[in-house]
Amino acid sequence: MSEVLNVEELFGSKVFTLGKMKERLPEDVFAEVKRVMDQGGELSLATAGVVAKAMKDWAIENGATHYSHWFQPLTGITAEKQDSFVTHPDAEGRMLMEFSGKELIKGEPDASSFPSGGLRATFEARGYTAWDITSPAFLREDATGVTLCIPTAFCSYKGEALDKKTPLLRSMEAISKQALRIVRLFGNTEATKVIPCVGPEQEYFLIDREKYLQRTDLLFAGRTLFGAPAPKGQEMDDHYFGTIRERIGSFMQDLNVELWKLGVTAKTQHNEAAPAQHELAPIYETANIAADHNQIVMETMKKVAERHGLACLLHEKPFAGVNGSGKHNNWSLSTDNGVNLLDPGDTPNENIQFLLVLACVMKAVDYHADLLRQSASDVGNDHRLGADEAPPAIISIFLGEQLEDVVKQLVETGEAARLLEGGKLETGVSTLPEFAKDATDRNRTSPFAFTGNKFEFRMVGSSDSIGSPNTILNAIVAEAFCEAADYLEQAEDFDMAVHDLIKKYMTEHQRIIFNGNGYADEWVAEAKRRGLPNIKTMVEAVDTLITDKSVKLFERFGIFTRVELESRAEILYETYSKTLNIEAMTMIDMASKQILPAVVKYTKVLADTIVALNGAGADASVQVELLNEVTVLLKEAKAALNALKEVEAKAMSMVNGKEKAFFYMESVRAAMDALRAPVDGLEQIVDKDMWPIPTYAELTFEV
Repeated sequence: MSEVLNVEELFGSKVFTLGKMKERLPEDVFAEVKRVMDQGGELSLATAGVVAKAMKDWAIENGATHYSHWFQPLTGITAEKQDSFVTHPDAEGRMLMEFSGKELIKGEPDASSFPSGGLRATFEARGYTAWDITSPAFLREDATGVTLCIPTAFCSYKGEALDKKTPLLRSMEAISKQALRIVRLFGNTEATKVIPCVGPEQEYFLIDREKYLQRTDLLFAGRTLFGAPAPKGQEMDDHYFGTIRERIGSFMQDLNVELWKLGVTAKTQHNEAAPAQHELAPIYETANIAADHNQIVMETMKKVAERHGLACLLHEKPFAGVNGSGKHNNWSLSTDNGVNLLDPGDTPNENIQFLLVLACVMKAVDYHADLLRQSASDVGNDHRLGADEAPPAIISIFLGEQLEDVVKQLVETGEAARLLEGGKLETGVSTLPEFAKDATDRNRTSPFAFTGNKFEFRMVGSSDSIGSPNTILNAIVAEAFCEAADYLEQAEDFDMAVHDLIKKYMTEHQRIIFNGNGYADEWVAEAKRRGLPNIKTMVEAVDTLITDKSVKLFERFGIFTRVELESRAEILYETYSKTLNIEAMTMIDMASKQILPAVVKYTKVLADTIVALNGAGADASVQVELLNEVTVLLKEAKAALNALKEVEAKAMSMVNGKEKAFFYMESVRAAMDALRAPVDGLEQIVDKDMWPIPTYAELTFEV
């Protein structure tokens, strides 16, 4: 029998939690730390020194030899520089293990080689990491030993944000300040802050590592650039929520254990729709901790997969023809005295605070639909969004029948006198219980869906950081709250003013509500009629960051400066071009060195067979037909390969970042598709033993 896990003891064992702080810190020091966590401000250097010593002692007791300021640069992944606790030996040659308050609070990694979008010149290397006191330090154990990881923000020498965390923390403060104004208007005097909470569901693929290592495209691009469909895909719907295979179950168990140790609330696991696809969902946490934990989840998935002889694929579309992977970003707002601002209660038509919050969210999402779309943009997501598996690229809000009816009543009459009820679920089986149904079904095609007491932003890509989407969400809703509070705080008759404002916002922004099938062609036409933006690709979305409207929003709340936004736009264009360049060069390499040579060998086998059959007086018509078919596709593939080389060379010669990115999108990607088509056709003809790379069937079913 396997060892029984004590999850309660295991959970957070590798985290320097508040509980551990309370045990190890003097009472007055702990009180100061807790005050700064809750209310902001700075720790005194003396207090930081006490915390640093306690943190170091705990880490060393658990085997740590090094510490690291763990941060999230604009690469979308994490970064760190490890330093040991050792100091200069004393006079007697004894090694001392030390960690100061200054070392805890501030780090100084080289900033020159991280993406900065022109904020930093190559020779300007200095950058700073600053301790995020609200996100707990943790221990990571791997081949390098045990390292104390301290979550930090990362800024340039001049203070510009060079990471995902700094803007997220700024946006959290902005929405808290503005949301507090709203709850104060409704008489809540006890709350001191409003906290955006997030639960990011993580989809991923697992394939056999040995086969993964045989695919150059998976190694370099994270997705298959060639690949004919397997005889069976997901059409039978038998993988979705199906029985978890033993090998995958063993991985999931080890993954859960590692995550629980690190304080990640891994809650739900199941098979997803596509073969070899799975999902993990955590419990809600504050937005910045959720962002940190999601990075930990992705890193841990890859590490644990390798132990099991597997490879974890986090790309949004690793296999053509089957569902890709997303990261459903479940977002809500709660006061620190326990009030969920998105909880409609039993009678949402009478819950005025909820209706105002809902109206503000409608306004924010409608007015900044382009910006919200951009926040979910990455190169891989271009292959996923708009397919029959993921939300369309058009932003809309799903409210469900009950709330949509409430909005309709308020818009038409100014009152919501009735409320649609869910009724009882009746199965027709006497032994099954009857229970109350929700008043609203779900809509998996909606990009921004209300699901009970939260909004589920379903567009986020599986490999992407959730830092940017939540920064944008917090910012746009903070703006709507601010404008609502500005108006209501001056109102002589609050009840009448809030009633009129709810009706005004819902009337002006009702076009953003859509409860129908987001996959339908009719919705594209309807969205255009409504005036909703349809931004289909990452590069088309970039400029939304630097419109006057966006700059005004971010500068108003101190989340980004214009210079920071311009730098991010430059980085996004550059990232797109570099990614497509890697993919194109990988295709050229695979086609030139593996695929076409293998096909040429196959044609020789066919030609030799034809000669032998003709010499024996036998019928060689089938072989001749096969040879002709293969030769046509081979010729087409060689021409497409030459064309890709030519267009790739032209792309590489371009200097302007935006023009280059658009050229990659419009021309290089088309040339890549043109090469893939004949190669995938050849895969379906050439002898399996002669095909040089594992096929989709081998990758997705032989796990």
